[in-house]
Parts: sequence; structure tokens; C-alpha cells
Amino acid sequence: MLHYEPKNLSVLEVHKLLLGGVAPRPIALVSTISKDEINNLSPFSFFNAFGANPPVVAFSPSRRGKDATLKDTYNNLVSTKECVIQAVTHSMVEQVSLASAEYAPDVDEFIKSGLTPVDSDIVKPKRVKESPFQMECRLLEMKSFGEGGASANLAVCEVVKFHVTEDLFTNGIIDPLKIDLVARMSGDFYSRAASDLFVLKMPGNKKCIGYDQIPSHIRESEIFSANDLGKFGNSESIPTDKEVKDFIDKISEEKIDNLNNGIEAFLTYQRLCDHKKMLKVVLSIEKDQEKNIELVAKTALLNNDLDFAWKAAMYAGKLK
Repeated sequence: MLHYEPKNLSVLEVHKLLLGGVAPRPIALVSTISKDEINNLSPFSFFNAFGANPPVVAFSPSRRGKDATLKDTYNNLVSTKECVIQAVTHSMVEQVSLASAEYAPDVDEFIKSGLTPVDSDIVKPKRVKESPFQMECRLLEMKSFGEGGASANLAVCEVVKFHVTEDLFTNGIIDPLKIDLVARMSGDFYSRAASDLFVLKMPGNKKCIGYDQIPSHIRESEIFSANDLGKFGNSESIPTDKEVKDFIDKISEEKIDNLNNGIEAFLTYQRLCDHKKMLKVVLSIEKDQEKNIELVAKTALLNNDLDFAWKAAMYAGKLK
């Protein structure tokens, strides 16, 4: 690994490391208004949510790197104590990029970006019509961490009203495919969150067995990755010998075509990620059965069928 102490790097070098390693980052499209009632609109990717009671979000209108001057968003927010924070979606990302350009304080970025201002209900700054998720906010605290170029200013805000497009919801949660958020990476790179979604079952209140309780024949297998082992550890129990036997007996009784094709059929079902048919086939093949059943378990994990994966992996262990 490479090792750095910030004191030995330039500000630009530190900035590049942060942008590349702390990513992807959600983007806050922040609207404020000056004392002279000039709208301001600017995106910030040092941003996140930090609590729900009360709802608190924070972003950093940091000092400009080139001359350490304060940005219009900072000045407006300190002056008025109000802002609106919008989510940035893929359909509006080019216009948001326009809003990020350096304009004079008397320039309205709504006009420059072509985004549509709409009245807020509680605060004075305008909302962005094109964003399907908007938060009217009041400033709780502005914390500054230096006066040099790129120094952080942490704006901690309380959300006083949410505005959410109704059709974003699926089963009571905001559907990531529908909201289609964009995240900031390093350089000119961005990430479209909806394009590469995956499911990760969180432990929640479960009493997980943990990595250390996974049987050694599974932990030491060359087939299972660290992520695979993490899935096994995210279980509350391990199947009993009887449960494994009953499972294998049931699979063995089920009929399936192509059994005579042996390993060719196994590889076909592996390409199709059909772990159930993979196991039915492999039980008829004596060669490399332990390894192949572990491959079945790995495919079951890929399909988030944890119970199937456990029973297959435990049966493979009995073949050692």
C-alpha cells in the first residue's frame, strides 16, 4: 500500500485522495436566497443524513480551493439560516452541472441551469421542480474548520418539510430504480445508482452466528469468497445433520432432464445460475462431487437462497 500523511501533501493531492476513496457520494443540490432576494443554486457532494429525530442533514460549502473565498451558498445560509436541499437524478444531471459553474453573486443559477424554481411552504429559498425529492431546511449550526483554500464548512441543517413525488414509492420505501439517483466519484466520474443495484440482507436484530462459528470446511474452502463467508455468518443457526440429510434425499428423488449429460448439464445450469438444477445433476456425478456441490452452494448464495446454500455446503463437508 501507499502511505500518506496530509501534512506532507498539497491540498490538491489530499482533495483527490478524498474524492477517489470516499465515494460514491450523494449530491445535495442546495438552493438559498440572498438578503437581496437573489436565488442561488449549487451542488455539493460532501453531503449526507445523520439522524431522523429530528431529521438532520449536513453538507460542506467549503472554501474555494484557489483563493479560500467563501461561496455564495455559505454566505446566504449564514445570513438567512434557510435552504432547500434536493436530490439529484440522472434526468437532471447536466443541468445540475451547469449550476456548479462559478457565477457572480448577483446571477440566478436557476436561470443559468434552466431548472425550475417553485415556492417552498415554510422556508424562503425556492425548491427545484425537476427533483423528485426535496427538503426544506433550517440551519442549526455552521461549523468552520480553517480559513485556507478548500477548508471545510459544515452546514448542519434540520429538515422542516419533505416533498416527495408519490410514484417513487414501492411497498412503502423509495424505490432506487424509480428515483434514479446520481452519485459523485473522482475527477469527472459519476455513478448512476440504479444501474448496478444488488441486495444485501442486513443483520438487523438477528443474533448472527458470525464468521468464527462457520464450520472450518466452509471457511477454508477455496470456492467461497470473503463475501460468501459473510453471508453464511449472517445466519442465526446452522442446519442440523438431519435437516441436511432430508434436504439431499428430497433433491435426489426429484426428476430432471439431461442427467445423462453429466458435467455438461451441470455447467449449463451453472451458466444459467440455476442452483437447484445444478445440485440435482451433480448428485449423479461422482467425480469432484465435493467441489461441485460447493459451487452449487456458491451459486445459491449469489441467488440469495441462504438456506439452500447452507445445506449444500454442509453436505459437501460430509464428503471430505
